[in-house]
Amino acid sequence: MLVLGIESSCDETGVALYCSERGLIAERLHTQMALHAEYGGVVPELASRDHIRRLVPLTQGCVQDAGITLADVDAIAYTQGPGLGGALLAGASYANALAFTLNKPVLPVHHLEGHLLSPLLADERPDFPFVALLVSGGHTQFMAVRGVGDYELLGETVDDAAGEAFDKTAKLLGLPYPGGAKLSELAKLGTPDAYRFPRPMLHSGDLQMSFSGLKTAVLTAVEKARAQHGNTLPDPVRNDICRAFQDAVADVLTAKALTALRQTGWRTLVVAGGVGANWQLRQQLSQLSINGEQVHTYFPPLALCTDNGAMIAFAAAMRLQHQIQAPAPAAAFTVRPRWALSDLQRSR
Repeated sequence: MLVLGIESSCDETGVALYCSERGLIAERLHTQMALHAEYGGVVPELASRDHIRRLVPLTQGCVQDAGITLADVDAIAYTQGPGLGGALLAGASYANALAFTLNKPVLPVHHLEGHLLSPLLADERPDFPFVALLVSGGHTQFMAVRGVGDYELLGETVDDAAGEAFDKTAKLLGLPYPGGAKLSELAKLGTPDAYRFPRPMLHSGDLQMSFSGLKTAVLTAVEKARAQHGNTLPDPVRNDICRAFQDAVADVLTAKALTALRQTGWRTLVVAGGVGANWQLRQQLSQLSINGEQVHTYFPPLALCTDNGAMIAFAAAMRLQHQIQAPAPAAAFTVRPRWALSDLQRSR
């Protein structure tokens, strides 16, 4: 089974080819970082237009890389949601038009399921069941994963997602967009415990999280530092604040991961999403143990932490392989900008 996957939920355009026998055979990705940088964030209308411009050449490049023709594809998968409405429509309309032209079936895919299953594309793959931490710019959730299509929400953030908090905090510090990755780089230069920010809901006893209050703590620290340094923020101070913020986020996610593992009784943790590329989070979650028993922690390859077509093609292939979802003829379609991952359990 050869699946063409198309991802266009936000500011990355991804196209990939996944074969159930050969694995990932081709992938192309275009990021819109430069396009949105001057605005300090994603502009939905610009994102949608850029997806339209990129989809055809990215698909052509994938097909050439794989040494096949589009006629060889067995099914076309696309991100149906969640995400930006216009961006989703760009990918969905393209996928359905292509499928109609080629007389191929289509599969709509949940964006978060793609992230959740992406660690299965790594050389070392986790076995079911496992606890999944989905941590990205738009979502921070713990899921109990018993198999493909069998997901239960254990807990989530009550306000900002971790990635969103990273980007907003970076903006407070005057870092250029996208600031989350830059903040993480500067945190390496910071002195541990030079600042200490609160760990929201660390001892709540459940798997709910909150990150919005951290921005307030950073803002207070920045204003105080500027007052002490003639309305400037010296680089060493900025780096220390970056480190303190990252420490707080990583500590909360690590503590909640341990709680999720204890609640389920499982000892396998899968981390997926853009923040899963964060060096400190990877370090702390890789060292987890419970009562002396090592937790087995899995991450997707760094290249697959961001939004990409490979995870969409792979998720569709897994659904086909497990006979959870049958492909359908290209027809009228809808997108789902708001779509809870737990809804997939009810739609099986």
